Amino acid sequence: MTTPDPAAEGRRRADEFLTLLAAGDPAADALLEGLTEIRDVVFVGAGLTAIARAEGRALPTAQRAQASTRQTNLGAQRDRSRYDVAGLRAWVRASGEEILFIRSLHAAAARLQA
Repeated sequence: MTTPDPAAEGRRRADEFLTLLAAGDPAADALLEGLTEIRDVVFVGAGLTAIARAEGRALPTAQRAQASTRQTNLGAQRDRSRYDVAGLRAWVRASGEEILFIRSLHAAAARLQA
């Protein structure tokens, strides 16, 4: 039996969480509650961080700088919760909400250009 790659599984769960969060589906919270191991929560958070940084790089300069500051603050939140699963779940939720905010900035910019 092959053990799944934890980073790939974390990214898959991060994508699933974002889809549920964007839809306002309560299953997003259920997905987080189902993560009981610190390692699993951290891998989901790492997947969300990668998405946020990639999407943030496409923002205009001032918004990109603000997004970078928010990522630093999220990193501090993660570090404060290093050994606390509930705290890490809050970090993952905040990270998901940050991505939705970045996406809303992209959508607003696209409407302005249209």
